[in-house]
Amino acid sequence: MNDIRIPDVSVIIGAYEAMPYLVRCLQSLDAQTLPANRFEIIAVDDGSTDGTGAYLDEFAARTDVPTTVIHQANSGGPSGPRNVGLAKARGRFVFFLDADDFLGFEALERMVALADRAGTDVVLGKMVGVNRGAAGSMWKRRDEERVDLYSSRVIFTLSAQKLFRRELLVRHRITFDESMSTGEDALFTMAAYLLGAGVSVVSEYVCYYLVGRDDGLHVTRSGGYEPRFEALTALVELIASLVPEGPKRDYLMARPFTVGLIQQFGPGVVDESETVRAHKLELAAPITKYWTPGVAKLIKVNERLRLECVARGRLDLLAEIHRYIAARHTPKVVRAARGNTVYLAYPHFRKPGAGLPDEVFEMTVPEWSVSKRLQAPARPKPGQGGTAPTLARRVVRRVRRDMRRWKSSV
Repeated sequence: MNDIRIPDVSVIIGAYEAMPYLVRCLQSLDAQTLPANRFEIIAVDDGSTDGTGAYLDEFAARTDVPTTVIHQANSGGPSGPRNVGLAKARGRFVFFLDADDFLGFEALERMVALADRAGTDVVLGKMVGVNRGAAGSMWKRRDEERVDLYSSRVIFTLSAQKLFRRELLVRHRITFDESMSTGEDALFTMAAYLLGAGVSVVSEYVCYYLVGRDDGLHVTRSGGYEPRFEALTALVELIASLVPEGPKRDYLMARPFTVGLIQQFGPGVVDESETVRAHKLELAAPITKYWTPGVAKLIKVNERLRLECVARGRLDLLAEIHRYIAARHTPKVVRAARGNTVYLAYPHFRKPGAGLPDEVFEMTVPEWSVSKRLQAPARPKPGQGGTAPTLARRVVRRVRRDMRRWKSSV
């Protein structure tokens, strides 16, 4: 069905100082079960000095897979090479492969088949880490032809190592923002999720191996905290521009708050200067304007409480919460006097002057503390303590007792 002159996939590799990891990366492409005439490789040597460029040229000369090698001066990050490769791509799909990593031999064949079968625009292939960790909550036991973005866990993997339908990227002009030093892949992937025609997940086969380099290179660059706030602001504004207010937006917004903002106000914030703390709160303001009760209810209390302190600018309260968590304390579970509402009594719960309403402490999702599941206490039975019976209940009981006595006397 596929015209062999148009590849199924353009595999785009941005390579900088990638030896010797590049060897295994390219071997995994040469061994793909997808026939060599059904995909192409576009490799961009980003100013390497360790032999990366020469090895790419050598590989291109001997592989059966059509391979284009581009040599350029160092661009300073992964976005430039990826955009260069994307501009050269001819495939129906593109896949971004980091030069340090490698693919399972059936990866491209499985992902293309699933995308064609389901008609989706983005496919996630199962990832595992090699000498490093990898996200795992989104991989089920079985492949999923189409997942709901708002009830699955796919928003918690926003890296670029996925299969994207190229027509989607061209139509919406989705490229990597080269002005950003971090978070550019999250912005790219979230745009594809939201603008595309669905997401598929390959879970039954490991498609991608994330490699932790022994030399420690190619870890996410920090560049200080400012770029991270810039990336988070761009992400929440992208979500807000594409998703109307309501539960769907709230679900997506929970991600940048729990994987992003909360890390910028970790335990170390208490040791930072007053100037830095004030600057961080200033940078957080465009993000926390999207901190709504709907978002808060989707987050565990110990995280919600810290984020609430940030949103209110109360870093003084945050310090005590960090100390409490570091000491591995388990909060008391408190049931409301009426109804089924349950609270976790973390520091500042119902504390005069703190200004934190009870809703901040309400348990709305499953909670754990020190490997222990927190459960609501059962309501006491009559006569076993607890709140005294109301007047109405006492009257009813008295009437029932008097009726039983009357019947027994008749």
